[in-house]
Amino acid sequence: MAAIRFGLIQRYLRPYRRTVLLGIAALVVVNLLSVTIPLMVRGVIDDLQDGFTYNDVLRQAALIIALATAMGAVRLISRMLVFGVGRQVEANLKQQIFDHMLRQEPGWVQSTGSGEVISRATSDVENVRRLLGFAVLSLTNTVLAYALTLPAMLAIDPWLSLAAVGLYPLMLVTVRLFGGRMMRQQRRQQEALAQLSDLIQEDLSGISAIKIYGQERTERAAFEQRNRRYRDDALQLARTRSTLFPLLEGISSISLLLLLALGSGQLESGRLSIGDLVALILYVERLVFPTALLGFTLNTFQTGQVSLERVEDLLRRQPRIESPAVPQAMPVRQGAQAAAVEARNLCLRYPDAERNTLEGVSFQLKPGELVALVGPVGCGKTTLARALGRMVEVPAGQLYLDGVDVTALELPVLRRQVALVPQEGYLFTATLADNLRYGEPDASQEQVQRSAEQARLASDVRGFPDGYGTLVGERGITLSGGQRQRTALGRALLVEAPLLVLDDALASVDNNTAADILRSIRGQQDRTILMISHQLSAAAACDRILVLDEGRLVQQGHHSELVQQSGTYRRLWEREQAEEQLRKAA
Repeated sequence: MAAIRFGLIQRYLRPYRRTVLLGIAALVVVNLLSVTIPLMVRGVIDDLQDGFTYNDVLRQAALIIALATAMGAVRLISRMLVFGVGRQVEANLKQQIFDHMLRQEPGWVQSTGSGEVISRATSDVENVRRLLGFAVLSLTNTVLAYALTLPAMLAIDPWLSLAAVGLYPLMLVTVRLFGGRMMRQQRRQQEALAQLSDLIQEDLSGISAIKIYGQERTERAAFEQRNRRYRDDALQLARTRSTLFPLLEGISSISLLLLLALGSGQLESGRLSIGDLVALILYVERLVFPTALLGFTLNTFQTGQVSLERVEDLLRRQPRIESPAVPQAMPVRQGAQAAAVEARNLCLRYPDAERNTLEGVSFQLKPGELVALVGPVGCGKTTLARALGRMVEVPAGQLYLDGVDVTALELPVLRRQVALVPQEGYLFTATLADNLRYGEPDASQEQVQRSAEQARLASDVRGFPDGYGTLVGERGITLSGGQRQRTALGRALLVEAPLLVLDDALASVDNNTAADILRSIRGQQDRTILMISHQLSAAAACDRILVLDEGRLVQQGHHSELVQQSGTYRRLWEREQAEEQLRKAA
């Protein structure tokens, strides 16, 4: 597994290998300078004992300052190069994940969970960025620091050097122990903050329900609980940090004191000069930061590799619904542009389901027809509607659009032919005009207004202060249920697809407005309409009615025919009439 992860790291860095090599070369220069400067300081100090001139000191000091400035500049360049690679990988990876998510079928997000997907696309990608930026830079710098500094120290005094760095493994172990705890605590803090943010977002979206049911106290208590958890997690992390860094400083100070204590004896014996001792002190201080950082680097390296695997798992996931390798073209329609639809013994089953949602469904929709699809709750109506645009997987040879198997068409081509309006039409946080032209971003204002007229939304828009420039709140919260549905319908009408599927899309619209909308769109010869509805009174005005029950097509015909037959439709019709009478009586 380690080799596979190393291969992954190489694969991600390969496009930037020139930049990474330049960054490493800059680190080599930095470490060479950091070894050279203490040796120069040693020479200056030793020369002072034999007498000196002011100009010589100034010249040596200026040279040391120039080298230190150059070292700082080259270090900055190395960080910009290597950290820049991490940032570039992060940006590219986020774009790659987003593009990959758009290719997945809609049901995948619901089954996987949006929180899990977002976590991989944000937190895991950030960990990958730290792995390829911070971890690579830090690990390389630590290796170079020890590889160049230790030989210089051993050349001055081997035993004194080993005694001075003898406590550094303890520093590394301390960082490893506390670093792992800090990462776990930081993760818990981020999770607590995410839950707190989710509650705030949910309460802001559902503020009306909170007010209606008087649940301010409940929500306040829930917020207090999550806020307290976030505070406790933040305090735990702060305590760990407050313990770790003083410990590191203590170990570093003990190492320095040990060096001074042993070095003073070497000075007295004459085996060590003052310049040698100062150089060793500078070298020991120089190794403190890379050693302490190495522990964090190893933790970051491990976390980054796990995140890299999680991201790879996400990218390896192939969508269940894809365009065919050799797609078939749509036939050129003559005259009326409405679509013809045919289902031939259509059987559909969701993944992990025990039985088929649709079982042997066969029917035809003629071009320009207005057909209603009705049936009890859970009988498969929405599944059939989604199948027409391959929002769910459809077996080959069972569903046809204008005589072409829908599985033989490219997905973008197929979905340009089918306009699906769900019951809960999603609206974006944008202007009303932008929501209407979402399917046709280049549509003119005249086209927007025409689609709003057809959806019987124009009169509502005239009552808005900003008209079509009215900003629609999150998920359309500033609009009523009926206005949201009519906006979603207007969006579908604007794309002028030859097949319009209304999945209970008029449920929140009053009967008179619904009937008016149907009259405005049914006369169009360039559109076939399949209307799913629980309102049989609206279905009765359609050219034909299809009746589903437990996934099977049990009846089809005109309303006047179906009410005369015993079966599912008459039972549903009688129930609706009884409910209507009860409402009138009330």
